Amino acid sequence: MTAYKSYYSYQVKNPLYVTYTLSKGGGDCNRAAFSFKKCGEKTAGDADYSGTGYDKGHLANAEDFAYDCILDKETFCYYNCVPQTIKLNRGIWKQWETKVRALSQQQPVFVIAGAIYSDKLLKRGHSVIKPDYCYKIVVDPPTHHILYCLLFPNDDSGDVQELTLVELKAKLPYPLVP
Repeated sequence: MTAYKSYYSYQVKNPLYVTYTLSKGGGDCNRAAFSFKKCGEKTAGDADYSGTGYDKGHLANAEDFAYDCILDKETFCYYNCVPQTIKLNRGIWKQWETKVRALSQQQPVFVIAGAIYSDKLLKRGHSVIKPDYCYKIVVDPPTHHILYCLLFPNDDSGDVQELTLVELKAKLPYPLVP
């Protein structure tokens, strides 16, 4: 993958988080023919999501890479996909994706987007775990200043909480490497 780096967990069959740098994101690549693909034998697949009522949510947003159709298509890999409620994925999460993309028109940003899991299966008889929360950290690369650190409940509330990186790390059952 060249669009983003995935920190994938075969235990929950989802990425813990992805990282990428975004500069002047957006474009006119037509994604109508793109759909999520297995990226390895042990990743989630379409059958894991079928009939669940959950969206296949991008952590590295596809539209961010629409300036290059090859990079854009790379975002449609299960290494970059987490189960999100429809209201989260198409609501407040999308609003923040748009806001970060707009910010990238003014300055490059480094994005860390991830999920926090418990042990709730997405679908009986399958092994994909659904996240309780998703998060997004937006950093100014030259200064390493955190511009946004956001926590989104993976529910229909439409809520988002701004918090410090220390507060977010305290909620994570895994370390952030980047």
